[in-house]
Amino acid sequence: MVAKESNGASNNVKVGSISKVEDADNFHIYYGQTFKVIKNAIDGKSYLLIQNTSRMAVRTKYCTSRIKSYVIPLLNYSVDTQSSQGGIPVSFFELLGLLGSLKGITSDAVASPCVLKLLEAGKVVKFEKGAEEVSQFAAHFISDTDQLQTCNFANFFPLSEGTPLQRAEWIKFLGAFANLETKANQVYDAVKGSYTCLSQMAAKRNTSFKPIVAWMEYDKNGGVWCFTKEPHKLKFVEDAGGENIDKSINKITYNVSDPDDLEALHAILCTVDAVIDETLSSDPQNYTKKTFLDNINLEDNSCFAFNQSIWRYDKRVRKGTTLDWHDGAISQPNLVLADMIEALFPTGNYTTSYFRNIAKDEGVIDISSDMCDRDASLPLVPTIPACG
Repeated sequence: MVAKESNGASNNVKVGSISKVEDADNFHIYYGQTFKVIKNAIDGKSYLLIQNTSRMAVRTKYCTSRIKSYVIPLLNYSVDTQSSQGGIPVSFFELLGLLGSLKGITSDAVASPCVLKLLEAGKVVKFEKGAEEVSQFAAHFISDTDQLQTCNFANFFPLSEGTPLQRAEWIKFLGAFANLETKANQVYDAVKGSYTCLSQMAAKRNTSFKPIVAWMEYDKNGGVWCFTKEPHKLKFVEDAGGENIDKSINKITYNVSDPDDLEALHAILCTVDAVIDETLSSDPQNYTKKTFLDNINLEDNSCFAFNQSIWRYDKRVRKGTTLDWHDGAISQPNLVLADMIEALFPTGNYTTSYFRNIAKDEGVIDISSDMCDRDASLPLVPTIPACG
């Protein structure tokens, strides 16, 4: 029996029930007659997914340094929602309608109202990371490869990818575990189509100059600002029709207690049209424009071009620390792009999903289980902003 790559399949594989990985770099899917293989570049393993109706499901089990096997579709699974990498974005499972099979999480630090509702109802249990309970689940999805792993661990790590769409395509990885390739394809096509339309619309915008954007973060302990240059964040700016701060700026960190550093930082900020402040805060509601100005040691920013455009991505937050930016924004990057376009070219008639403008005193939305107003067992319909 020969497995074929996802751009082709054996005669017994129904056309339309496969996923072809088009953009992501760190996983690939291959199909056979009664099995699938996901090659995962994150942990270097091959995941053998065996259909539960096949004879192989009964007689085959792999758990080696190179191969792990799972019987699919998964009857139940658990998710590591607490890790050094930020936990698994559960919104991917919601988009596929898989919350009904979610039975365990390692932390209630999730930004999904419906997962919180299931937890409160006792339909999902919380267990300690590394606890024996994890062995009862058909699969345990993680994003931290450094932890001790058992046979049912599967590494799901969209954050390993460099662009927003590459990250979003990891929905196909999950779809393969549930025989939901058709649904995964539909969701990704919708998100990608929306993202592409928005970026093309932004590219057609007739402006003399592109607005300059600075992603920056303040380390309160060290009193140091730094410009962050993570590829997917820079990509959002470019696709929204903006421009990131000059690549020739080779100094990354600026100590506000050093007069020369502070003057250099202020000089750079004078060239910027919009700021995205990524500074960590345990109290986002009280992180205001004044907080930002205090952190850059400035009493008045009226002389700066960005004085009405200071943004943070903590608009949707649970208990002050769990941001939906690290969850829903990954599975639906088209909404982030729509937010970015509004930030750079404000219309006033679009409500942002993840960004809030602290220069205009915009507050946060506190996520709670009460916000789940749908049947959690059904797929979450992706949001498609107007384009054109």
